[in-house]
Amino acid sequence: MHSYPDLHLYIDGRFRKTAETLPVLNPANEEVIGALPIARQTDLDDALQAAERGFRIWSRTAPRERSDIIMKAARLMRERIDDIAFSVTLEHGKPYRQGQLEVIRGSEFFEWDAGECQRLYGRAIPGAPGIRHTVLRQPIGTVAAFAPWNFPMSQPARKVAGALASGCSVILKAAEETPAGALHIAQAFHDAGLPAGVLNLVFGVPSEISSYLIPKDQIRLVAFTGSTVVGRHLTGLASDHMTSVLMELGGHAPVVVCDDVDPMQVGPICASRKYRNAGQVCTSPTRFYVGRTQFDAFTNSFVRSAEGIVVGDGLENGTEMGPVANDRRLEAMSELVEDAVSCGAELRAGGRRIGSKGYFFEPTVLANVPDTARIMSEEPFGPIAIINPVDTVEDGIRQANKLPFGLAAYGFTHSAANVEKLVDGVETGNLSINTLEASLPETPFGGVKSSGYGREGGEEGLHHYTVVKNVSHKIAID
Repeated sequence: MHSYPDLHLYIDGRFRKTAETLPVLNPANEEVIGALPIARQTDLDDALQAAERGFRIWSRTAPRERSDIIMKAARLMRERIDDIAFSVTLEHGKPYRQGQLEVIRGSEFFEWDAGECQRLYGRAIPGAPGIRHTVLRQPIGTVAAFAPWNFPMSQPARKVAGALASGCSVILKAAEETPAGALHIAQAFHDAGLPAGVLNLVFGVPSEISSYLIPKDQIRLVAFTGSTVVGRHLTGLASDHMTSVLMELGGHAPVVVCDDVDPMQVGPICASRKYRNAGQVCTSPTRFYVGRTQFDAFTNSFVRSAEGIVVGDGLENGTEMGPVANDRRLEAMSELVEDAVSCGAELRAGGRRIGSKGYFFEPTVLANVPDTARIMSEEPFGPIAIINPVDTVEDGIRQANKLPFGLAAYGFTHSAANVEKLVDGVETGNLSINTLEASLPETPFGGVKSSGYGREGGEEGLHHYTVVKNVSHKIAID
């Protein structure tokens, strides 16, 4: 029998409670499922001191030993997949099967980085006789990591994995709306034998925690996933103290659907991915630019798929899309749809809240949306798709590049010439062609323009958690 965990902070190898708490709600029925302890300033000071001690131990731990502990924690997460998925579904609302897949994905981040930590190679640079130049990659120090609510387990996992594999210590501030995923990660590492202080988990008012932690001398890197507005604020706060940042920010991903594909095949594929996680994904395909000759057929097939999606409690059999995260998201979705329609957009499906209990919103399709509509420039971060016609691939690329975002983009085509145009022309950190998978543990992930700075995953994923040290050694003293 699964149950929602008793919530704690995790500091210096110990779980702790505090007097002040916040309620954690189930977005499917708005019932309170837990009491989340809020970190006091003394808790944050304890976490900073613990992380400093933990870094001295962990940074001097052999890469193979670090890898073994990370792999053991990942195995424990896989063994506990049902418990973790239940917690994630209860606090977030996503279908239980998607919660299981998130646990697998989070475990894969740990497994990949556990291998990569043994391959953080330096290099030797040829010098004059008697002189050796060596370049080393060393852990940057203590990381202040901030994870969002949309993926309660895999988003914290990505940041913790990169930091620990690189030899850093971490203070993780996970989302207050969805705390259990991060707590399960802390429990797995606690049980795997991670030295005390290397991983610390806190919760609280985001602005208060960030403004307190980031200026501290112990913090050498700020790793954040969230909105562009907050990312810019945290980057400014970090820059005042010359602290490095790793930012994965907003999306509003475009999809260029070329005339040479079958719209009846591609439409359902796009709809299925659009409404995954209720559209609350930074890489969610949102702006569909479809070749004019295929526009009607694509739109009709997309709408049929959207209308067929089963919306409900994530713990119920057959549910394909759960609720949005909170009442604020409901209000935001309604306002964007109303504004788009008032600007002349066609509401082809959905557009309304479902029922009066739980934060359910219909899978929504807007077509022929003018640029004046807010949703054309504001990331909806919810179950709303925009479908507009374009005359050429070049026109689709121009539309895709209109916004200041560049996290993920997609294209569907069978033409090598179109592929070349998309690869050369679309301004994005991640481009996927004939697939809507934008991020894997083995590939680098991050944005351009206002969508962030730095990369997570792949060979590049650990680089931001390290500093480069050059050592020039003259063997004999003249």
